[in-house]
Parts: sequence; C-alpha cells; structure tokens
Amino acid sequence: MTVPATKTGAKMDAKMDTATDARTAPVLVWQMLENMSKEELLEWRRSEPKNRASIKERNLDIGYPYGWYPAMLSSDLKIGEVKPLRYFSTDLVIWRGEDGGVRMLDAYCRHLGAHMGYGGKVTGNNIECPFHSWQYNGEGVVETIPYATRIPPQVKRPCEKQWHVTEANRWIWFWYHPKGADPMWEVEHVKEATDPEWTDYDIFEWDVWGSLQNMAENGVDAAHFKYIHGAADMPDYDFDWGTGDHRRGARLFLNLGTPKGMVKGEIAYRNIGPGQSYTRFTGICETLLVACITPIDEDHAVSRFCFTQPKAQKEGPAGGAARAIIKDICKQFDQDKVVWDRQKYLPNALVCDGDGPIGKFRSWYKQFYVEDGAGSAE
Repeated sequence: MTVPATKTGAKMDAKMDTATDARTAPVLVWQMLENMSKEELLEWRRSEPKNRASIKERNLDIGYPYGWYPAMLSSDLKIGEVKPLRYFSTDLVIWRGEDGGVRMLDAYCRHLGAHMGYGGKVTGNNIECPFHSWQYNGEGVVETIPYATRIPPQVKRPCEKQWHVTEANRWIWFWYHPKGADPMWEVEHVKEATDPEWTDYDIFEWDVWGSLQNMAENGVDAAHFKYIHGAADMPDYDFDWGTGDHRRGARLFLNLGTPKGMVKGEIAYRNIGPGQSYTRFTGICETLLVACITPIDEDHAVSRFCFTQPKAQKEGPAGGAARAIIKDICKQFDQDKVVWDRQKYLPNALVCDGDGPIGKFRSWYKQFYVEDGAGSAE
C-alpha cells in the first residue's frame, strides 16, 4: 500500500521536517536508489540481494498462508501451451487444454520423475510427459501409457494434492492450502479489470527477498508513510476488518501534493485472503492497482503490479498526471523493497502509539496459517 504523488526524483532535504508534500524525497532509503540509472533500477528490482541473513535467522520459516494466488496472466497461456512454474517451494506445470480450460499439477511425472514443464505437450485436454508420453488429466490421473497394456492402479487415482485453478481479472489464479483443503471462497472479480473503457494493464515486476506477511503488514503501518515515502503527514484510516471472515479493507483520506497545490485524495484497498489485493486511487486520476504477489520460496516472492486507468483520462489532457501516479507508486514500492529484502520477522514486535493497528492486523492474518507460528504484536 502506497501513497501516490505526482513528481519524483527531487533531492533529499537536509531535514525530515522540511518536507512540504509527498513530491519531496527526504527518506533515508533514497540514498540507495537516487543514483541508479533506469536500466540499473530495473535490474535491481529483479536481482537477488547479497549479504542477507538465512531464512531461519530472519524467522521466515513460519509456513505459507492459504488462499487464492495469481499464477500468470491469462494472455500468457495460449491453448495448447505448457509452462513451468515454481510457487510455494514447489515445482509446477500449467497448461491450457483444447477446451480452453487451465490445469495445473506438481511438475514431476510419477513414472520416472521427468519435469513435465520442459518438453511436455498438450494432447486434447491432458498433458503428455516428454520422457515416455504418459498422459495426465487435470486431476493427475494417468489416462494413457502408449506402450503399456495395463496402467498401474496407483496412477489411476487422482493426485492427493489438487491445484484448483480459475481465471479472473485477466489472471490465472490457483488455490494453495498446505493440507490440500478445497477452496473456502472464490476469487473476487474487479469490474475495471475487464471494462473496455479502461486501459490494458501497465505491468511492473519485482522480486522481493522476504516474506509475504512482512509485505502485507505494510498496509497498516501508518508511520512508515512519512519515513519511507516522504509523505507530508500521516494518512487518516477508516478500517474494515470484516466479521471473522477472509476479507478486510481500508479507506485512506489524505492530501496529495501536486505542482498546483494540494488535492484531496482517497485510497481504498481490499484484501481477499492473503493472496488477492487491489487498490483504487481517486483524487488526481482514477487508478486501479491489481497487486499480484505470490511466494516462490519462504524468503522470495514475485510481485507484479497491474495498473489500469480510464482511457478518457489516460489518453486525454490528464495523461501526464496519470503516468506520474503509476511512476510514483512504483517508486514507493522500490523504497519498501530496500527494507523488505533483508527484513526479519519479529513475532513479538515492539509497537507504540502511532504505528497503526499492527497487532490487529496480525490477529486477522494468522487465521490463514494451518499451523500458527506467526505470532502477533499486541
């Protein structure tokens, strides 16, 4: 969660208190970013950082929270295509059958362990292993072994762990649960994502070498907006914690700095479980951010920000402001990443007044762990 501004690249002021609005950059992490060229910045966003502590030392071995997570853009998987993926410390294979449906399995063939994401092909709606042409359906049942007269009974049964897949908001989503439980809710559809009056996605990518929970906690950390992002003041929140369910959200009311002065703005974000998040920005130019963040390993998550805006605004006189909003949101994610890449998870974090409802957030978030190892800050 970030607070947008409309101008970037300003020099750091000598003192924090000289900031007049969020267009300035009086933040300490800026010293790590301000001298990078565009090419260096893009490389830094995806590169593995050096000299970070181990997963165990950083308390990141707390397991993964269950929920729906984004796998890839729907447009990146055509009918008949097979692709390898790695999420949740698991190698996976995903394919789109001739009927247009998407299926996903653990990547390794149950025969002799070939990775079906490399060289596998679609036959009908099944995936065919490149090693000996065993054919699997979407439940992991072997339906054909071309050279055998009998299929072993062990592979006539579905795989114990099923990967449920659906499509929404121009993305392919999959359900993760460490014990293999079936989905407990559905992916929420966001109307702007497929509205023809809104633009195609502008997509920006990062690899973050930290935990999903540390990243998610950022959204309720009020104080960091000033000290990481250089905001002029603390935002006012209106939180919605749901009623004991998997959804939560918030509305932030704040003043946005522009070259023409302050503009009243609003940021409304919504989380559906730990894996689906979207944010609406209003005040300067309407903007929808679909944040697609998925763990690869315990200390590594891929983050893809998908922005869409009304075509009438993006392609009209306000186009410059529309582009500047996206640029500034990405800049602020860069600032957060400086911390996240080496951040340790503290189960009993020391928090004070002004920090935001970190303890309440952790109480809500821990419902998604099958084994409660994440703790909470009270």
